[in-house]
Parts: sequence; structure tokens; C-alpha cells
Amino acid sequence: MGMEEKIREIQALVSLIDEPDQKVFDEISSQIHSFGPEVIPFLEAHGESIVDDLAQRRIERLIHEINYKEIHKELEAWVRGGCVELLPACILIARYRYPDILEDEVFREINKIRKEIWLELNENLTALEQVRVFNHVFYSINGFGGNLDNYHSPGNSYINKVLETRKGNPLSIGIIYMHIAQSLDMPVFGINLPEHFVLAYTGTEPDPNTLEKNKQVVLFYINAFSKGAVFSRQDVELFLKQLNLPLNPEFFLPCRNRDIIKRMLNNLVNAYEKEGEIERADEMMRLRKVLEQK
Repeated sequence: MGMEEKIREIQALVSLIDEPDQKVFDEISSQIHSFGPEVIPFLEAHGESIVDDLAQRRIERLIHEINYKEIHKELEAWVRGGCVELLPACILIARYRYPDILEDEVFREINKIRKEIWLELNENLTALEQVRVFNHVFYSINGFGGNLDNYHSPGNSYINKVLETRKGNPLSIGIIYMHIAQSLDMPVFGINLPEHFVLAYTGTEPDPNTLEKNKQVVLFYINAFSKGAVFSRQDVELFLKQLNLPLNPEFFLPCRNRDIIKRMLNNLVNAYEKEGEIERADEMMRLRKVLEQK
């Protein structure tokens, strides 16, 4: 099928959105779905030219379904590819609620903050001094912080919204902090701690057998939700004991990108359930299942 012929077919199908017979519309809907994301601009344009409520609802539904199907497919591809890059996966999840999100704009905003921090760092700083400089620019100058007023809002999990408002939950603030830190060669990684996502600043220590510095260890932890407060392993142990949880090794060590995105989807499931948006919660659960596949 040539491009012009495809466009004519899409336009013809979209013009039938207001078909009163539900069975006929179901067939039309199936054919529209077959074109995938390229049909969305045609649906949006048609939606701007009509006033019929039923047709508007159908258009909104079709756009949502097509967008969700594409997100599901791209998340599967991300998993098959080894979950290498974290930020693109965060942007992919944000497309669920913000289909028009532009990846370049997200990276541009983050790189702007990175440059501000980079200008204040130098090679002579210790790990703790680096974190203090980072925290000053990230929190005091750029205004990032935890959303204490609306902690369970779904918006706290969408990276574009967090960059816009400078407010988020422990995971989203931690992801942005971690991404910028790593781009500045600061060895900061996520810790999948129960009830509270935190970060770890890692380093090396001598191997007792060879005395070569090749053993990775956590030097200290960072609470990105609380303006970058630094704390120790003993503090983590106390936190776990207060929750009556075992001191499992994975609670102290850096986690995988897959685990971080799975936690993001868990947060969204809980957020939508609290808001009574059960269908959205179910869609987040289906995305989460993608990450549970081996």
C-alpha cells in the first residue's frame, strides 16, 4: 500500500468514528488499531473538528489504547535489550499519561542542571564534599524536594512532571539525582530498600588476597527525598529492624534498572488505586508483568 493510499484509508476510517452501530464500530476500531501510532495525529485532528460527545470519547479511547499498546511493546523491547538505559524507560512510562512528552526536552532540562553542578565540582573534592556541592545546586538552587503535600499523587512518578514541579517521591527524585551524579562520574546507585528508595555512593577497597582495589563497596548512603541527607549502614540496619525486616544483603547493595522501573510501576499501581482509577491501576499491573518475565 502506497503512502497516499494509506492516508486515504486512515482518513476514511477516522471519518466513521461516529458510527451508531456498535458492532460495525468495533470492526472500524480494529482496523484503526492495525495502523498503530501513526494513526494518532489523524484521530487528534478529527477530534478538533467535531463536537459529538460519543465520537470524542471514542477518539480519546482509541488514542489511549494505541498509545498503551505501543508502550507495552517498547517496554518488552527494553527488557529484551538488557534494561541498559534507565532514563529512556522512565520517559517511556511517562508517555502513558503524557503521550506528547519529548525525550529531548527531558534530557535538555537534566543536562542544564548537570552543567550547573559540574561548574561547582573539582577533582580535589572528597566523596562527601562532592555530595555537599551536588546537594546545594540540586536542592537549594534548583528547588528539588519531596512532595509531602500530595505524596501519593501519580504525578510524582512521571519524570517530566517531576522536572516541571521540582517535586516527587523518593524514587523519582532519586532517579534524577542518580542519573546526573553518574553523568558526572560520581558512583551513585539506587538501593531498593523496603518502604523507601535511597541511593549509595560506592567506592573500592583492597582485595585482602591481592591488595588490589577492585572490590566495590558502599561508602555511605544518600536520602534523595530528604535533601540528600547522608547516612550509614548502621542507619539502614536500624531502619530495617524498626520495620521488623531481615537484614537481607540486597537491601544494602545497588539494584538493577529493571528493579527500579518495577518499583515505579508499583508506585503507580498504588497511586491509581488510592484515586479510585482501577482501570489505570490494572494497566500499570500489566506493564509490571513485563518486568517479571525472565
